[in-house]
Amino acid sequence: MKNLPQVAYFCMEYGLDHSFKIYSGGLGILAGDHLKGAKDNDLPLVGIGLKWKQGYVEQKIDEMGNLYDCYRQYHYDFLEDTGVRVKVRIRQEEVQCKVWKVENFGNAPLYLLDTDLPENNQRWVTGQLYGGFSEDRIAQEIVLGIGGVRALRALGITVDVYHFNEGHAVLAGLELVREKMEAGQSFHQAWENTRKEVVFTTHTPIKAGNEHHNIETLLYMGANLNLTIDEMTQIGGVPFNMTVAALRLSRKTNAVAALHNETANTMWSDIVGKSEIIGITNAIHRGTWVDERMTNEFKNLDELWNNHMEIKKELIDYVEKIKGIKLNLNALLIGFSRRAAAYKRSNLIFRDEKRLETLLERGEVQIIFSGKAHPLDDSGKHIILDLVRMSKKYPQSVVFIENYDMEIGKILTRGCDVWLNNPRRPNEASGTSGMKAAMNGVLNCSILDGWWPEACQHGINGWAIGDEVVLNNELEQDEKDAKALYQVLLEEVVPTYYTEPTKWREMMLASIQSTKTFFSVDRMVLEYYDKLYC
Repeated sequence: MKNLPQVAYFCMEYGLDHSFKIYSGGLGILAGDHLKGAKDNDLPLVGIGLKWKQGYVEQKIDEMGNLYDCYRQYHYDFLEDTGVRVKVRIRQEEVQCKVWKVENFGNAPLYLLDTDLPENNQRWVTGQLYGGFSEDRIAQEIVLGIGGVRALRALGITVDVYHFNEGHAVLAGLELVREKMEAGQSFHQAWENTRKEVVFTTHTPIKAGNEHHNIETLLYMGANLNLTIDEMTQIGGVPFNMTVAALRLSRKTNAVAALHNETANTMWSDIVGKSEIIGITNAIHRGTWVDERMTNEFKNLDELWNNHMEIKKELIDYVEKIKGIKLNLNALLIGFSRRAAAYKRSNLIFRDEKRLETLLERGEVQIIFSGKAHPLDDSGKHIILDLVRMSKKYPQSVVFIENYDMEIGKILTRGCDVWLNNPRRPNEASGTSGMKAAMNGVLNCSILDGWWPEACQHGINGWAIGDEVVLNNELEQDEKDAKALYQVLLEEVVPTYYTEPTKWREMMLASIQSTKTFFSVDRMVLEYYDKLYC
């Protein structure tokens, strides 16, 4: 473990604790767990991010059933002032960035840039995570990427490897190129030497979902750092694609699951000059996400079950406290919480509502949903409102918990009986919530997408929904997957829960034992050093 390279890890968001609102969802949770894993294993890594004043959107449901977005301003007294400030230029105007340090959550050092300073005209750049439109995003990425490299220089941190977690950080690569060109290297020399010190993690498995900007807008914002249109085009194409640029600016890229590795290699196969894409499957920080009561060496299955029921009761008490609904401790409880995006199909289980109607009316199947939609995603918001409608129709069996965050995620992945996941394969890059559930003995029932094909032993440690066949027509795929979901739920999950308690408990134990090592962040961070950093 000696002489490991010093890594600077760039990410737009970090989920370190539910009280520290600088994250939106899975990308940030992964980044937070990455920093915790680096700290636990004494690895030479620092994080670079932004100090978001308002964080990500809060989403509430009013008494009339309407969804509305809101923001609040957060103040954190645990941030350490490094005394360092750096400057970037945005729209031909100098912007000061204050650098804070965070080490409060068992994490490797995290440095956060902050533009909320009285001397800045553009102090709201670090206001809202993923807020605004193209120019706002570019401004944020100038601070993260360009400002992040300059912060590392000002802090005196020597960096061997720059790790861009998603394409948001790609402007750091342009800053590294600029530094080398100012030192006398040609553009292509600077580009090639920058590639030797950059690695990249790609996440989004939908080509259209990868961020891109007009090159003219990047020039107007000052994001090109005096690179010409031709030079920018060589790196990122037209329009300038942040993922393509990262693929061309890095020596090696990783996807975040074995299936995602296949998807990413297929998706980007036509990109000339891209780095090799390998697979490093995501993982979770067990100390954060797994209840201590489920980490015991259980004397018998009864002890395992009793501990689970304690935790399940805590979830039921929590739901009663915040929603006024008393769920049945002894009835099957299914959890589904994630970003409300169309491909995740949060409401697929209600596609043929009649199939479940009796079970829901009797309370034999209970479902807790939670999730947020991006403020500009109307289709995601319609999905949430559909779930709210179903909760009103089946008030004792279906619950929607608004304003999903780390705290809600932790409670649900510990306390449910089954963790449901039904994205359109292969659009789920990884899906770490299922890992958290699995290690807590909560049985996954999932489409074979993301991480689950690597873990699933059908009928032993959870269940697969359907097969791996992907149809060309989305409507036909949704119909096929819905039928498969009802089949496994009604013919395997529900009967096993109510009539085969010993088998259910054996499956819980198998779920824990089959996932706790490989899907632990300890394996993941060491694999990053072995396969990507060194």
